[in-house]
Amino acid sequence: MAGRSNKKQSRRGAMGVRGGKPSPASSRGIISRFFYAIGVIAAWAAVLGLGLCFYYAYDLPDLADIKLAPRQATLRVLDREGSPLAIYGDVYGDWLEFEEFPVPLIQAVIATEDRRFFDHSGVDIRGLTRAAVQNLRHGRVVQGGSTLTQQLAKNLFLSSDRTMKRKVQELLLSFWLEVKFNKQELLTIYLNRIYFGSRAYGIDAAARTYFGHSARKLNLAEAAMLAGIVKGPAYYSPLRDLERSYNRMAEVLDNMVEAGLLSATEAAVAKKSDLTIRSQRGGGADVRYFTDWVIDQLGDIIGVTRDALIVKTTLDPRAQGMAEASLRDRMDQEAVGLNAGQAALISMHMDGAVRAMVGGRSYAESQFNRSVQARRQPGSAFKLFVYLAALEAGLGPETQMRDSPVIFEGWRPKNYGGTYRGMVSLRDAFVYSVNTVAVKLSERVDRQRVIDFAKNMGITTDVVSEPSVALGASDVRLIDLTAAYGIVANGGLDVQPYGIVEVRTASGDVIWRHQPRSPRRVITTQSADVMDDILRDVVTRGTGRAARLSVPVAGKTGTSQSFRDALFIGYVEDTVSAVWVGNDDSSPMKQVTGGGLPARIWRDYTQQLLTGRAVHGGPTTPPVIPRDKPPTPSHHAGQENGGFWQKIFPKR
Repeated sequence: MAGRSNKKQSRRGAMGVRGGKPSPASSRGIISRFFYAIGVIAAWAAVLGLGLCFYYAYDLPDLADIKLAPRQATLRVLDREGSPLAIYGDVYGDWLEFEEFPVPLIQAVIATEDRRFFDHSGVDIRGLTRAAVQNLRHGRVVQGGSTLTQQLAKNLFLSSDRTMKRKVQELLLSFWLEVKFNKQELLTIYLNRIYFGSRAYGIDAAARTYFGHSARKLNLAEAAMLAGIVKGPAYYSPLRDLERSYNRMAEVLDNMVEAGLLSATEAAVAKKSDLTIRSQRGGGADVRYFTDWVIDQLGDIIGVTRDALIVKTTLDPRAQGMAEASLRDRMDQEAVGLNAGQAALISMHMDGAVRAMVGGRSYAESQFNRSVQARRQPGSAFKLFVYLAALEAGLGPETQMRDSPVIFEGWRPKNYGGTYRGMVSLRDAFVYSVNTVAVKLSERVDRQRVIDFAKNMGITTDVVSEPSVALGASDVRLIDLTAAYGIVANGGLDVQPYGIVEVRTASGDVIWRHQPRSPRRVITTQSADVMDDILRDVVTRGTGRAARLSVPVAGKTGTSQSFRDALFIGYVEDTVSAVWVGNDDSSPMKQVTGGGLPARIWRDYTQQLLTGRAVHGGPTTPPVIPRDKPPTPSHHAGQENGGFWQKIFPKR
């Protein structure tokens, strides 16, 4: 008993007088072990973090190559006068040294992008904190915390991925840049490499793109506008929204005043500056319809290349501007009430040189080029090939045919208005666009012969052999149809549209030049002259009267079934032009015919084009035309020749 009592006392003694609680020495040991564990974990975390940083830093770019950063090949497209129309690929200007930057430019950039640029070491903790507070206060991102150095690191070397690796690399590279370069060098690299929208990289490229001169000559207002673009190059581009760009410029000027770099008076004067923004010469943004078409042709001419090239084209800047304005103004005035959603215009010289091209109402909204890519029904404009086939077969403009109801292969063609004239001359049938006569004539001279004429005159699309072919039931391209009418104006010689005059390297070496060719005769001179005279009648007293001018005009209207397409094609002296109006989904318009809205657009354009230009309107007396050979029986032409060659141009 005594032994058990002594053992209990020993245990109680070991536990001490605190009733079983740990002693102070024991507690200190536990705390020490806890902090030791935390220290070990922190040390390993530091080692792992440092290792991770080195891992991420391993594939950072070599800064020695900054000035030699690779540039994409650039294609510069010029108009016929050598002025720029468009640039494909990235745009670069001269590399400017720090001393060459205008002082207002440096002040505008610093005041707007990074006011503490000369005080921090790549990352601005104060700026990050201020930005976080402002963003929390507004409930949205209203201010960024990235320094100019971080922007440079991100834009030059890193992807836009929002990953931990990219963010760590951005911080590391920012510190690295600050160690490698001084502040002036960093600002020089920044301004020479940052993106300013419109594919312009670097301040000199931006100044040339927007203002047409070097960045060395930037004034205060111009410098403020360019500094403002950096925040959102596409959004603040003056070529996209000039008013928005001016508002952003005003914000930059206010930033300069707030930073003590500019007086309020100086800022107020600069805000009133009327800057000359360098627009696309040769028209507005819609000139890209033409330049896109030219670039598509370039591959066929020179093949694949990675070299920077300069492409001089046939486009006439004056004609292009007039074409865009004429189409835009008329469509804005009339299109809504007529349910006409789209339009296109193409104009070319008799040698095929395209002088103006508008592929739609707005290139910004739709890059589909309706002048060259769309395939639409030409309506009665296709009758040109029917009547030329008849003239070449020996029939004449005074040949009589009956305008009456007729059925071909179960199909009954109808005249516009539903009326019939009885006996009518081919001239009048064409002038007044009589459908029944066109169909009868096509069958008479052989439908396949009509199709062959269309193909031989440049129609590249499929033409279906059916009775309705005479009325333009097969789809064609506007550029092809325009060139075909140009053949008539060209005295029967073929017209092949082209847009490129020459291609040069960036150093000026010519690697390709358009060579004038000997044109191929497509139709006889006699047939071309007669058709020309009939086409003049169409405008003088027929369906094309809305296109009349103070000078002789030759042309033809075209309207497809249910008013889905409306066209007018005409020529004056050495220029042939065509206008199409319709909807991309082929939905019907409200009674829009080729002699209406399209003819008015054509007249507006041509009237402006001829201003101050001497127009002769062709020969004043008809040429002497020899008798053609008699038609063969297969052309069904003999009995209705009507003394054709003796009265080519009858008195009317």
